[in-house]
Amino acid sequence: MPTAQSWADARLLWDHHLMHHDPRPCSVAIGLGSHDLGVADVTVRLYRRGMAPLIVFTGATSPTTRERMPRGEAVHYRERALELGVPEGAVLVEPRARNTGENIRFSRAVLEEAGVPVSSVLLVSKPYEERRAHATARKLWPGVTFVCASAPVTFEEYLTSIQDDRMVVDMLVGALQRLMIYPARGFMAADPVPDDVAAAYERLCRAGFTSRVVVDGTGAPAR
Repeated sequence: MPTAQSWADARLLWDHHLMHHDPRPCSVAIGLGSHDLGVADVTVRLYRRGMAPLIVFTGATSPTTRERMPRGEAVHYRERALELGVPEGAVLVEPRARNTGENIRFSRAVLEEAGVPVSSVLLVSKPYEERRAHATARKLWPGVTFVCASAPVTFEEYLTSIQDDRMVVDMLVGALQRLMIYPARGFMAADPVPDDVAAAYERLCRAGFTSRVVVDGTGAPAR
């Protein structure tokens, strides 16, 4: 079981990943595929509120989602949206993306092919993917305004909904590491990490929450 320090550190990373944007009407809503079907539910709620006239769901499968979503993340998201009453014509599917960068690039291509003009995007993701998605989108899609959204839940509520505490903390650590190392690799815009958040990340790595980190040649977390 995680120690009290690890729980405190994980909660600090959770809070940092949130962008705290207020949803507002955008050209399109893009739901980023993942293990969490709740992303589709949040996207549908925002669509119903008039925050976007069109939805794009993006995502293939990953080791985390292969069993949960065998037809692909975007396809399962679309099916969920249709079950909730969204018209078929209001949902586009991008079924190939396997990482956040591809989510953005491939969704952009789908919208361009469909002739949809885009000046703003409502990025819908898991709560702890907000900041990473925002930094990635700013790098790969210049000239567009991005507004982040996710389920309005606490860290504890999210853990209860997913029922896999270890996976969630590992994901928090992996997402934070990418904020630190990906700007230098050209994958996302710079988004400085505060010292206390970086220290919490280091403690969680030492505690073994590293299944989602990028490693260097020695097997240690890349820097």
